[in-house]
Amino acid sequence: MTTPTSRISHATRVLPLAATLLTGTVALYTLLVAFGNITDFGTNQQFVRHVLAMDTTFKDDDLMWRAVTSKGLQDAAYVAIIAWETVAGLVLAAGTWFWARRDLIRGRALSTYGLLMLMLLFGAGFIAIGGEWFAMWQSENWNGLEAATRAFLFSGVVLLVNHLPTGRDDSQA
Repeated sequence: MTTPTSRISHATRVLPLAATLLTGTVALYTLLVAFGNITDFGTNQQFVRHVLAMDTTFKDDDLMWRAVTSKGLQDAAYVAIIAWETVAGLVLAAGTWFWARRDLIRGRALSTYGLLMLMLLFGAGFIAIGGEWFAMWQSENWNGLEAATRAFLFSGVVLLVNHLPTGRDDSQA
């Protein structure tokens, strides 16, 4: 028979474990994406250039004024994306470390920062700005909305798990 006390004890052990493993998974994913972008710079550089140039969209005159055709600005945007991914991945790795050490306060805080960084990158950066402002949705070849949505949702689910109550006073952890 399960008592309320044993359920709290179970949550005290299981939720931090879930937060550790899920945060670590997002950290791994993010650091692998950043590593891939650094070591294979040209592949996603072309992606960013095409999205910003809007050269594979419907070329509607009412939208084309938004296009960024300067290769310098395109590359600066790509480098900023890589830097953001790298920092987010490192913050998530640190959050994972603190979760694993059962330091719930620092684990939750760092994980929250890292996950919000990713949600801003994929939600505001790729879905809103890339998808709508630069009309990425119109491109058959350079449309990253599905991948961005997947990363955004993955980060959001892990953020929710990170903030589930553990059944104890986390401020004393």
